[in-house]
Amino acid sequence: MVDIVALLQCTRPHVTATTVRQLSCIIVAMVAMTGRVTMLGLSRWAGKGGSYRTVQRFFATVIPWAMLFWVFFRQQVYCPGEIYLLVGDEVVATKAGKRTYGLDRFFASLYGKPVPGVAFFTLALVSVQARHSFPMRVEPVVRSDAERAASKAKAAAKKPRALCEKRRPGRPQGSKNKPKADGTCTPELRRIAGWLDALLQLIAGVIPLTSVVLDGHFGNHHALQMARQSHLHLIAKLRYDAALYVPYTGPYAGRGPHRKYGAKVDYNDLPTQYLKETTVEGPIQTCIYQMQLLHKEFPQPLHVVIIAKTNLRTQAHAHVVLCSSDLDLAYALLIDYYGLRFQIECNFRDAKQYWGLEDFMNVTPTGVTNAANLSLFMVNGAYRLRADVHPRDPDYSVLDLKADWRGSKYVEETRARSQLSGRHVKREEGQS
Repeated sequence: MVDIVALLQCTRPHVTATTVRQLSCIIVAMVAMTGRVTMLGLSRWAGKGGSYRTVQRFFATVIPWAMLFWVFFRQQVYCPGEIYLLVGDEVVATKAGKRTYGLDRFFASLYGKPVPGVAFFTLALVSVQARHSFPMRVEPVVRSDAERAASKAKAAAKKPRALCEKRRPGRPQGSKNKPKADGTCTPELRRIAGWLDALLQLIAGVIPLTSVVLDGHFGNHHALQMARQSHLHLIAKLRYDAALYVPYTGPYAGRGPHRKYGAKVDYNDLPTQYLKETTVEGPIQTCIYQMQLLHKEFPQPLHVVIIAKTNLRTQAHAHVVLCSSDLDLAYALLIDYYGLRFQIECNFRDAKQYWGLEDFMNVTPTGVTNAANLSLFMVNGAYRLRADVHPRDPDYSVLDLKADWRGSKYVEETRARSQLSGRHVKREEGQS
């Protein structure tokens, strides 16, 4: 078996020797254990040097997890010849009670509704060649009062107004033009921008990053401004009914400002001159369109790729609108890069299924932060532990890894018990 302590020596300059020893005991327990990953369960499987009090001390210690993620990735996982993308997403762990740090109601896609729990925003690096995501920074989401107020205002704006409250047509008296690229961000994006800049500063000069890939929640001009302020291009998904316009190329009217927006894009009748690829698989026809379009809320043109699917039997139609601020990115790469964003969802699945992201019972800020970071740190650790076996067994999974370590744990315990029983027999024979 791989020596866990040797793998963690790269973290030694940033944490104490005691923390490294505690972390190595906990990792060995997590890889071998069955059942829920709690502090009590870890202490039962950690063996010598991993008592319940030791596990408690570890979860009560403030640990620089961002630095640990980075040094472990750079020393054990990083491949200099590969291309990496920066992706971000939020994961929700359901929790009961009232005392857990960061407890709130967050929308969970698995349930399709807001649920009580804690949320963690994760930034990860995705290898384009290995098609795998590696978490780099995990932060608990704690909403401020300004963020709560903005969320309530947004929800109230979506409600239909009564007829008596309907505003008169035309521009309100006294209103002024506002620049689109004013650099303002929502409270949520300001929080994320701080984590993003800290991560970029940490890995500066080692990995050249050009794009950040986010899901449809960030398909807006505020997120684009946040990415551009960090010198990154945004790759995201727009709403299916996003109001996109073709740039106007007609003659000047002779008076007033030059016209900027042309015809509005009709998703049911897309121009054939923008068609790049057509494939038919069974009854499903897939058409890919690429174009540079304008949106009235975005300060710059968008590189838009529309994937339209049509059922040739029923004529049912559906489409997805992807966008990027990089106008020179090929449509195939844009589709591939956005598809790689889903690899971070696989990280969340593994962290919940194998490494206790849904199981922890910590309630303090330090305990909750350590539990979430440990779960996602184990995603990278498990990838490194399986890397030695993959050349001879490409299908070697996390379940196989846990079965091997559990078997070695049983052999070690059996050998220790047999040696102990042999000592007792020799002692009794000597006494007789």
